[in-house]
Amino acid sequence: MKIFTRKVVSDSPAQATVTLPLDMRMRSRLRVTLDDGTEAGIQLPRGESLAPHDKLCAHSNSDSSNDEPAIVEILPAAETVSVVRCTDRHQFARACYHLGNRHVQLQIEDGMLAYLHDHVLDEMLVGLGFTVTCEQATFEPEAGAYDGGHSHSHDHDHSHDHDHDHVHEHSHDHTR
Repeated sequence: MKIFTRKVVSDSPAQATVTLPLDMRMRSRLRVTLDDGTEAGIQLPRGESLAPHDKLCAHSNSDSSNDEPAIVEILPAAETVSVVRCTDRHQFARACYHLGNRHVQLQIEDGMLAYLHDHVLDEMLVGLGFTVTCEQATFEPEAGAYDGGHSHSHDHDHSHDHDHDHVHEHSHDHTR
């Protein structure tokens, strides 16, 4: 089994591709089946994630055969996403604000935003006056402001019925 261990910058075409959903692209170590059916592994340095069209190079070893791919390209898989289209910039900003306030990964394009489908978030946006459609599409969210090329995945369960717009009340002694 070929093990891909590092990202490479190359204009040459890859010998193979692997199509992965976002949750698998966020991992640095995983076993995959290349699009041609070949079993392979990915072992990047911990904390690195994969972006669409990244190219990976296999660790060279003396027993590898020439017919195995040396470079594999990462392709994004189609996933179920919720999509909001809006031409009003103020309304569009409102949708992004409310989703961002809930730490939702967003794909933001001109007049369109998408997130991994979540019926609770869909209902919230409909309640705010937006039309939400459910589609099969590749999902390529914005990198975080502090990402620097890697991501921090959150593997915990949480419900979306909590409210981040809460007030912290505490007293301040303003007497001298």
